[in-house]
Amino acid sequence: MITIDILTESPLWDTPEKGGSEIYESLAEACAEAVWQQLALPKMVTELSIVLTDDASIREINAQWRNKDKPTNVLSFPAFEIAAGDKPGPMLGDIIIARETVEREAVDEQKSFDQHLHHMIVHGLLHLLGYDHEDEEEAEEMEALERKILLTLAIPDPYTIHSPDNEND
Repeated sequence: MITIDILTESPLWDTPEKGGSEIYESLAEACAEAVWQQLALPKMVTELSIVLTDDASIREINAQWRNKDKPTNVLSFPAFEIAAGDKPGPMLGDIIIARETVEREAVDEQKSFDQHLHHMIVHGLLHLLGYDHEDEEEAEEMEALERKILLTLAIPDPYTIHSPDNEND
């Protein structure tokens, strides 16, 4: 059982018409369950924190921790370093997601915001579970897992490029 704590740090995430923060909790739970099943991880009690923030905040965090003075879509901070495939501990860590960047990317990639948000949560979870994309081999493994996991959530391949030119094919 994964306990997910969601902190809404920016008012940009307020969506009363969709059920407020409960919608994000439900979405995160679905992502976590899909990741757990795909990786065949044992049933266990663990915790995850998701911070829903904005570009200004994530830019500061990115500058401080990664020396990259720019906003990014998602950052992951594992509570404990583990290797891919290892059993996680009682605390997974933190995932921080920037609203404006995720919205902008979704528009640019012609996907729904919800689909892209699912992808960012799955991506962040895989980082907390020891997966990375620092080299080509790691990237291919992580992207393949993301595709499989998202497919179980009825979300199309996030790495397929959508463009107006492709719509007429």
